[in-house]
Amino acid sequence: MHSKGNTMKLGFIGLGIMGAPMAGHLLAGGHEVFAFSRSGVPAGVVAQGAQACASPAEVAQQADIIFTMVPDTPHVADVLFGDKGVAQGLSAGKTVVDMSSISPIATKEFAAKINALGCEYLDAPVSGGEVGAKAASLTIMVGGSEATFNQVQPLFALMGKNITLIGDNGSGQTCKVANQIIVALNIEAVGEALLFAAKAGADPTKVRQALMGGLATSRILELHGERMIKRTFNPGFRIELHQKDLNLALEGAKAMGLSLPNTASTQQLMSSCVANGGAGWDHSGLVRALEIAANFQISPTPADPSAA
Repeated sequence: MHSKGNTMKLGFIGLGIMGAPMAGHLLAGGHEVFAFSRSGVPAGVVAQGAQACASPAEVAQQADIIFTMVPDTPHVADVLFGDKGVAQGLSAGKTVVDMSSISPIATKEFAAKINALGCEYLDAPVSGGEVGAKAASLTIMVGGSEATFNQVQPLFALMGKNITLIGDNGSGQTCKVANQIIVALNIEAVGEALLFAAKAGADPTKVRQALMGGLATSRILELHGERMIKRTFNPGFRIELHQKDLNLALEGAKAMGLSLPNTASTQQLMSSCVANGGAGWDHSGLVRALEIAANFQISPTPADPSAA
C-alpha cells in the first residue's frame, strides 16, 4: 500500500478517541486523507499529513471513500444528510463507510439513500476501544455487498485485525449490538463476583488472578476486572455510549418481540451510574452501581485521602 500507484483519496469524519488513531493508520499506509471533525481536526492528525476540510460535503467532494466515526445515530444522520453533509458532496461511484456504532434499522435507511445517489455503503462498526484503535487491532464487523467489502478490505486491514463481512447493510451494526450485549453482561458478572469476594474478606487481586486460570477467564476479567480493583474509571469506553448500545439492543428486541432480561437489568445499572454522575466513566465503572447498592467498595478509591 506504500507505492504511489496505490495511493487512494480517503475521507475521515469524526476524529475523537477512536477516529484520530484510525485516520493516522490510513495516513501511515500512504494514503491521502481529507478530514473533518466537529471540534476541529486534531493538530496531530494534520501533522501526519491530513488535509482539514470545512465540512463533510467538502470531504465527500475530495475523497473516493469516506469513513465516518461519530458517537450515535443522529450524528451519522447529520454528517451524511444535514446541511453541508456528505450526501451534498457525493458523486456517483464513491463509497461511504460508517464505522460508528448506531441503529441497524437506521443504517438500512442511510444505505438506501446513499445507494440512490449511485454510491456504495458499508456499515463497519468496530470493537477494541481506544487500545485497539491505537494498535490497529480493531475487530471490524461489516454489512454491505461483497464487491464493496473487497474494495475497502485493504483499508480495513490498516486499522484492524479481525475483519468479517457479516451480510447485507445493517448486519454489521446488528453484530456490534450483539457484541455490546456480551461485553456489558460480562462486566456486570465480573463486578458481582469481585464484589462478593471482597465483601467476604478475600483479596480481590488474588481472586482475579486465580480466576484468570480457569473457565471464568475472559478479556473482561483481565482488563475491566483490573480497572475495578485499581479504581481506574477514566474512559476507555464511556458508560453513556455503552448505555446507548444497550438501548439499541432493547429497541430492536422490542420491535422483534424478543425478551432480553439481563440486557435490560444491566442497562438499568448503567442508568444508576449515570444518575450518580458516571456518564463519562469507563464502562468498567458499572461496578459502582453494584457497590452503591451494597454500600461496599471492592477496593478503596486511590483519590480518597483516607485510602492512602
